[in-house]
Amino acid sequence: TRYVLPVARAGIAAGADGLLVEAHCNPEEALSDGGQSLRPEQYSELVRQVRIIAQAVERS
Repeated sequence: TRYVLPVARAGIAAGADGLLVEAHCNPEEALSDGGQSLRPEQYSELVRQVRIIAQAVERS
């Protein structure tokens, strides 16, 4: 998950129309992709930050 938030923010700032992000309540127990899955609170924070960036670059 170390890179998910910064890369997602950079993608929106660079003009991406959307993101594909995995979330899981217990990433350690996920059947796949647990290492890149965000916890719900991390996902909420990502959405908050991405909205700010999208507005700043007029992509909202």
